[in-house]
Amino acid sequence: AELTMEDTAEQEAITGATLPALLKNALVHFGAALGLLCMFAASDSWSSLTGWGLALFLSVMTGFAAGFATTTVLHEWFHLLGAWVSGGRFELPRGVSFFVYDWKFEHNTVRQFYTMSIAGSIGGMLAVLLLATSIVPDNPGRVAVVTGAVTSFALGSLIEWPVLRRTLSSGRPLEELSKTDTGVLVRALLGSALVAAIVAWWLS
Repeated sequence: AELTMEDTAEQEAITGATLPALLKNALVHFGAALGLLCMFAASDSWSSLTGWGLALFLSVMTGFAAGFATTTVLHEWFHLLGAWVSGGRFELPRGVSFFVYDWKFEHNTVRQFYTMSIAGSIGGMLAVLLLATSIVPDNPGRVAVVTGAVTSFALGSLIEWPVLRRTLSSGRPLEELSKTDTGVLVRALLGSALVAAIVAWWLS
C-alpha cells in the first residue's frame, strides 16, 4: 500500500536518526571508488612513463576495480534515490553497510518496487557512459576501467532483470527475489565474465 501519514512520519524519524550513518556510508562508498580511481591514475601514469610490466599490471588491476566499484556504487545509490522518489517505505542502516537501505516489501507496491529497481539500472548505465566517454581506451589499463564498469552493470542486470521480468507476471517481487539462489549468482558471474572478455577484446 501507499505510505500513510504515520508511515511518512516514521520514515522521516528513521532518516533523521540515521542521517550520520548515511553520510558515513556515502563517504565510505564514494571514497572507495574515488580512491581506486586515484590509484588507477597513478599506476597508469607510472606505466606510461616507465613502460614497466609491474606498472602495467597494477594499472590493469586498479583500472578494472575502479570501473567496477564506481558503477556498483552509483547503482546502489540510485536504488536509494529511486526508493525516495517512489515514496516507498524503507529503513536506513545505523552503521556502515554495503547496502544503503532496507526495502520494506510488505509495505510497498509493485510500482514502487519497479521505480526503485529501475533507478539502480539507470545509475549503473550512467556510470558506464560517464567512464566510457571520459577515458580513451588506448592502453590496457584504460581498457580495464571501461571493462570493469560494463562488467558491474552486466552483473547487476543479470541478477535483477530476471526478477523484474518474473514480477510482471506474478506481482510478487519478494517471492521472485527469493529465487535468487547460488545457481543464479554463479550464472550471473559467468555471464558478466563473458561480457568482460568480449568488451576487453572489442576495445583492445
